[in-house]
Formats: sequence, C-alpha cells, structure tokens
Amino acid sequence: MRALDNLAKCKGQFDVASTLRAEQLLERLARTRLRESADLIHLHEIALFLRAYPQTPRVAELADRILFSFGDRLRGMDLAVFDDPEISGIAGTAVSTNFSREFALSLEQRHPGSLEIDWEDFAHPGRLGVVLGRLIPKAYEDYAVQPHVDWRAWMERTGHDACWLIERVDSATFELLEIPLRWQLCAFSRSALRLRSKKVFYHAGPLLKRSGVSIEAELSAPRIAFTRLPLEQAREILGVIVDASAARYRELYGFQHPDEARVDHADLGRGVEIYFFGVRRGRRLPVHAYHCGMYFKNGVPIGYVETLSRDGCCESGFNLYYTFREGETAWLYARIMKLLRQRLHARSFSIDPYQLGHENEEAISSGAFWFYYKLGFRPSGPEIAKMAAKQAQRIAARPGYRSSPAMLRRLAVSPLLYPAA
Repeated sequence: MRALDNLAKCKGQFDVASTLRAEQLLERLARTRLRESADLIHLHEIALFLRAYPQTPRVAELADRILFSFGDRLRGMDLAVFDDPEISGIAGTAVSTNFSREFALSLEQRHPGSLEIDWEDFAHPGRLGVVLGRLIPKAYEDYAVQPHVDWRAWMERTGHDACWLIERVDSATFELLEIPLRWQLCAFSRSALRLRSKKVFYHAGPLLKRSGVSIEAELSAPRIAFTRLPLEQAREILGVIVDASAARYRELYGFQHPDEARVDHADLGRGVEIYFFGVRRGRRLPVHAYHCGMYFKNGVPIGYVETLSRDGCCESGFNLYYTFREGETAWLYARIMKLLRQRLHARSFSIDPYQLGHENEEAISSGAFWFYYKLGFRPSGPEIAKMAAKQAQRIAARPGYRSSPAMLRRLAVSPLLYPAA
C-alpha cells in the first residue's frame, strides 16, 4: 500500500528525484504480487496514467510491463468487482452488456470466438423463440406448441453460437431481443490496447494547467494539419475505437455508423493524436451534422468527443476517461475546440446541461460546470448567469470555498455558450 501511494504521488512530478523514484517503485511493483482487488485496480490506473504521461522511456517500459501482466495477476480473483463501468476493461476480465448489433458484429469479426451469450444475465430468453423458430426449422414446433422452451439448449444442441445469431438478424430485431453478450478481454483490453506511435512524448516539465490555457489564443493559433486516412487504415483505426469503447461500456452513434471513407487524422501535439469522422450516408441525422472522434495520448486511448453542428453553431460533448483527468485536460479541450472550429466552421460553441451535471452525478462530482466556466463559457440563461457570477466572486474571495452539489445542480440547468467568431 505504501509503495502504491508513493507511486501515485509521482504522477505529474518531473524533477530528477521523482522520476527516479517512479522508476524504482514501478520495478518493485512489477515484481510484487498484490492480493487485494482494490490494490490491483489502484496499480492498474496509476500505471496506465504513467504510460500515457511518462517522464522517461524507462517509466513507459515499466508501466507497460505491469499492465501487460494483468491477465496473470487476476487469475483466481473475484472478477465481479472489476465489472464497474468506471474500471471495466482490465485484461483478464470480461464485459457483459447489451451491445448494439454493429458493435457486436465488429467485435466478433475482428476477435473471433471472444463473444458469447451471457445466459445467466439474460432476462428475456423467451424472446429468442420467434427468431430461432424461423432460423431453425426443427425448433419451430417447440416454439409453436411448447410454453417454456429451453432456447439455450436448442442453440447448444445445434452448435450455434452468438456470432451465428448476430449475423442472421437485423439491427432492430437484435435490439428488441436484448441479448446480454459477454466479451472476453485480452490484447484489446484497456491494459494492452495501444496505437503504434511514431514518437513517444516524454514529459520533462510540469503538465499544462488550466490557468495557463487560453481558448481565445488557441483559436487564433495556426491551423491544425489533417490527413485523410486510406480506407484500409481507417477500418483498422475504427476497430480500435470500437474496442476501446466496448471495454468501457460506451457506444456512440458515430462509432456504430462511421463514414469509413472520411476518417481524418490530426496530431494535436504533446503526444496526442485524434481521429475524427462523421456518419455514413443513410445514417446521417435529418437536421444536424453529427461528428465524433477519439483521441490517444502516446498511443493510449484517453477520451472521445461528439458534436452536433448547424449553421456555425456547434454543441460538443467532451469526455476524458477518468484515469487521465489529472492530465492536461484544459489544454486538450482547447485544442479540440480549435479543431472543431476549423473542421466544422464553428462560430459558437455550446455545452449541453447534461455535460454540466443535469441528471449526471458524475459531472457534479467532477465540478464540470466550473471547468468550462473558467475557460470562458457562460450560461445562456440570465438568472443562471447572475448566480454563477456570484458564486465565482465567492470562490475568488474565499480560498478553499467550493460550490455545493446542490448549487452545482442549480447551475447545470442552462447550456453554456462560448462565442468563437
């Protein structure tokens, strides 16, 4: 425990002594067999942060050594505690949920045999009757006359698996069936999933803080260079994005229906790359243009963005996975805004109340409202704007003061706006 706590203190520390200490602690923990699930989770998240934000090549190497060992470290453990969405996706565990057909098909095609029906958590197996009665002629008789058919036994007896079923039903039918699928994680887990990085960015100095970030200056900075990916490479990247999302129980509309022919890549600097795209023809929204993307830090997926835009107005949803929220969040968000203004010709930006905490306790806990407010966003409603201004004055006048959760919920009922014209 002491070694873990000391290693956690090394995150974001870049003096020689701290870097050496991080290397020594990583070497020690790479050899240590932890028995408590809480300690294993703590070690995993610290190592993953250090792999994304390494001080030295040795730190990155040792972090990977620990992360790649988790398949062995979790043997014999009670894996139920690793199923929480905030920490799911660790190597050696499984994810069980109602994946969309698009995600399920992508996972099975790229990782054959990794998906199975989670019969233990299947609340409505009887819904399979109408489908299996049509797909398996001999099963129709049972479906037609028997009140309680064991459809699991039917599938096992006939040698049919999850992949067979996924391939034979359409998306609407698959959604109505609500089949829980268990995805066994290994090389495509959060622990091991990496993009090949041409050059790792090693942090030799302090991380960029919000106080040093100016969205106005970022929007005035030189253009970000984009590259359109060849189709084969785009499909490979989109597969990685599906893996990274599925391991975290998250699906985006754009990740389900990407426009494979228009996947753009940009290097945002400081080891961060983004892949940005819209949705394919036939799946585009009737009013707004939808775009989304995922960003990687030194090859590690660290978050995603999705947008709705129309007539120069861009509503954006920015998500940084919780493991990396001690990183350069404000700088990254400013770079994303630069990208959106350039790519979507955005003249103004808005943040939906949900992102701020409206019916979203995670955003309340993280103080999302003040993250955006301090970057220059302001409430669209005049009453909320007055309330926020008073709170900002109180925060400035009383060091240590924090808005209460109740206050944050009141502030989160109105969208935040940023005029970028």
